[in-house]
Amino acid sequence: MKKLIVSFAILISGACMFASCNLISSAGLNSKGLPAPDVIEVSTADQAVGIDHSLWDQLLQDHVKENGLVDYKGFKRDREKLDKYLKMLSSEKPAEDWGSDELLAYYINLYNAYTVDLILKNYPVKSIKDIGGAWTKEIVKVGDTEISLGGIENSILRKMNEPRIHFAINCASISCPKLMNEAYTAEKIDGQLEKAASDFINSDKNEISINSARLSSIFDWYKKDFTKTGNSLVVYINQYSETKMKSNANISYKDYNWNLNDIK
Repeated sequence: MKKLIVSFAILISGACMFASCNLISSAGLNSKGLPAPDVIEVSTADQAVGIDHSLWDQLLQDHVKENGLVDYKGFKRDREKLDKYLKMLSSEKPAEDWGSDELLAYYINLYNAYTVDLILKNYPVKSIKDIGGAWTKEIVKVGDTEISLGGIENSILRKMNEPRIHFAINCASISCPKLMNEAYTAEKIDGQLEKAASDFINSDKNEISINSARLSSIFDWYKKDFTKTGNSLVVYINQYSETKMKSNANISYKDYNWNLNDIK
């Protein structure tokens, strides 16, 4: 009987660990009616809205290092500015006639700014995973709509058929793609996403050689997003990787470091 209980406990523990590691890939599957058009099909011509992300840009330049580490204590000192930016974002509710570039920039900045806000409300904290409901609680306000971080990622951004968003949104952890120290804008979004993809794939978050690769778990959790066009994961990564893998390269995935991306 004792062996049976121990085995059951191990099984439950393993299941919980698996669920925890995959939480952000499935949390918040509800867009709350906010627009999430297919990027491939939406034209941005004559649809400029002109959301002003300059305040967020200033905060990022002041408190995010080039390597992506974040000065959360500095953000706390500038709490008034962050609150002002979040209030502005919440007042600018996206509409169906917004262009895809404007929507991408808005939602990426919205996700990242509210993630920083979440950390500040719980700071000091060792990991975002120590915060209950980090991706499932509806902490983001857009107009009269309340939505979770998981909802923004999984029910809006991922629906826009733009896999590079996974290199742009930041989950406040060491293994995440780095938080860019400038705001995303509609005018520069494509170039910014290209840089984010290249920077992440060629960083120490991945170990790539001709015959094999140890990749970030992001490529495991969201593999279907990177292979939607029918190409393999290797083909997708080779678009950006300085080292080109063979088509039959052996792929494995690295453990994810969820420790806070706080500056020392």
